[in-house]
Amino acid sequence: MNDLLSRRLALFDKPEHLDLLRHCRHGLEKESLRVAPSGQLALTPHPQTLGSALTHPQITTDYSEALLEFITAAEEDPEQTLAELDTIHRYAYSQLGDEILWCQSMPSKLPDEADIPIAEYGSSHTGQIKHVYRKGLAVRYGKAMQCIAGIHYNFSLPDALWPLLQKAAGDTRPAQDYQSASYIALVRNFRRYSWLLMYLFGASPAVCKGFLKGRLHDLDTLDENTLYLPWATSLRMSDFGYQNNAQASIQPCYDGLESYLDSLREAVSTPYPPYVAIGTRQHGEWVQLNTNVLQIENEYYSTIRPKRVACPGERPIQALGSRGVQYVEVRCLDIDPFLPLGIDITTSRFLDTFLLYCALEDSPVMPGEECRECTDNFGHTVKEGRRPGLTLHQNGTPRELVEWGIALIECMAPCAAILDAAHGGTLHRDALEAQRAKLHNPELTPSARVLRSLSKDHLSFFEFAMKQSRMHAEAFRARPLDNATHQAFEQSARDSLERQAQIETEQTGPFADYVARYMAAIDPDYNTCC
Repeated sequence: MNDLLSRRLALFDKPEHLDLLRHCRHGLEKESLRVAPSGQLALTPHPQTLGSALTHPQITTDYSEALLEFITAAEEDPEQTLAELDTIHRYAYSQLGDEILWCQSMPSKLPDEADIPIAEYGSSHTGQIKHVYRKGLAVRYGKAMQCIAGIHYNFSLPDALWPLLQKAAGDTRPAQDYQSASYIALVRNFRRYSWLLMYLFGASPAVCKGFLKGRLHDLDTLDENTLYLPWATSLRMSDFGYQNNAQASIQPCYDGLESYLDSLREAVSTPYPPYVAIGTRQHGEWVQLNTNVLQIENEYYSTIRPKRVACPGERPIQALGSRGVQYVEVRCLDIDPFLPLGIDITTSRFLDTFLLYCALEDSPVMPGEECRECTDNFGHTVKEGRRPGLTLHQNGTPRELVEWGIALIECMAPCAAILDAAHGGTLHRDALEAQRAKLHNPELTPSARVLRSLSKDHLSFFEFAMKQSRMHAEAFRARPLDNATHQAFEQSARDSLERQAQIETEQTGPFADYVARYMAAIDPDYNTCC
């Protein structure tokens, strides 16, 4: 344990300081494809009984009409967060008829690209900008890639913790600047160590053969319908999942918040010739919001994002720039097909420990060499993380993955201990030990369990995912909501539809002018005539 981590941990020897750790907040965003009973992608519209995808606080869509996204509030107790996610699932299943939710991050059998429905958000300018943005994603990346699903874990340390750390450090910056710098330091350490999350929680080592139709790849053939890599942990997070040549040019600087924002401002303001050739409109219809490397900042496929809740009409860059970092969004988690919710409390407890360690551990700025090294470590782990003896690199020095992972577990143990001291019990230590067991025995990892199920039961990826999806669907449908909770969801759905109608009534002016104003907030040179 380094001196800085020891000093920071010592601050929690005081009961009033230790109590702060009970007030971390946890939120979840979980994506799931709707599929027909046959397992084919559902081509039905987003059910109106689930409310408006534009305005509903808990149920929306991501890329496609069929890609549901469930959103919880940020709660201090992660068990309450998971309970809310469970409740949303149970209500959704009461409205889906015979459709079910796909239990895997990698998609089910997809129709031709032209037939994958892009999400609709109504006729308001706000709704149209979301729809056109998704049309741009189709142009840039293809529709199939946008059907990949995952889980986002939103985490914040209590606001009152930062003044404590700042005073102990003798830091005289404005409080907002210190908090933002500290969250960016957390992000740097996350970049250093997030390969470990992919080893422990990656759950997508295989994919339907049709997903890579027409694309070059070096995946192995498991059966006539399944491609895989024998040591892979997460094909979703590999270059077979989220990839784009334009984004390869983006190298966000995590030296501080402003340098990070400058990186994104440049990406949303710099034309990319292939997109320029397409233009923003074809035959009078919008096909993308602009012709830059990124249409908007959220298009950047990062494994973690510093975040701030934005005000209506405010862009994420503006919110961060004006009020600083409020929380982080971990974006690299696969859906675990063995868990009904795709995530469980043990995973959550470990993530809390991991993120607290990233926040308290020393986090020097990252030179370009280390950034590339971190990217390489992550890439090797998602494609061959369970390979015996796999070697990563730490500051240029080779380090065996399992040995390094066990060492990190040891380093995190004091963080688990203070979390347990704050909450009572041993839940964080137990979560840490569950992950240590996976490092000693890779067969316990979700990715290994998926491949073992395919092999043992002679199932294709599709057949395995259908089996698990049906089992989870039956479990949710067997636990209908009580009448009061069900009625509350119905009212929330009606309220969201009324809010969407109100927004559509209130809009004024041409859509092109609205887009121009939205883009000019970041890119003053935006050209409405592209």
